[in-house]
Amino acid sequence: MTVEEKVEITDSEWEIMRVVWTLGQATSKEVVEVLQEKKDWKPATTKTFIGRLVKKGVLLAEPQGNKFIYSAAISEEGSVKSATDRLFGQICSRAVGKTIAEMISKAELSHEDIRLLAEALEAKAPEAVDEVACNCVPGQCKCKEHHQISCH
Repeated sequence: MTVEEKVEITDSEWEIMRVVWTLGQATSKEVVEVLQEKKDWKPATTKTFIGRLVKKGVLLAEPQGNKFIYSAAISEEGSVKSATDRLFGQICSRAVGKTIAEMISKAELSHEDIRLLAEALEAKAPEAVDEVACNCVPGQCKCKEHHQISCH
């Protein structure tokens, strides 16, 4: 199991990681400057989140003189995939399609994005089933209420 699969990153920590992923490596001063402009965070707030990410093993801290150079111990792509997997693992499998549709309807997409989505759906079509099986356990399932289907 990789670090990406077992570490959850808060929304604020994602902000830090996005700066480091973009720059490749950064000092706390560089991260502070970006997030002070974007989020109006105080330097101490940013440094607290950096410290948490280092403690989680998500950021690597390499001493260089009187400062640290931070780099990502996890990839952005792997982190996004892990977050998506966690999300889909936390909802009924019957709700995945609806959830994806809602995500698409809320996202700003380019024509190229829509072309890629259409291709992905076309490639997925041969694997489609008539009815997705519920993966909930009794006491968690709302299929009867949401889908008018009794699963258990």
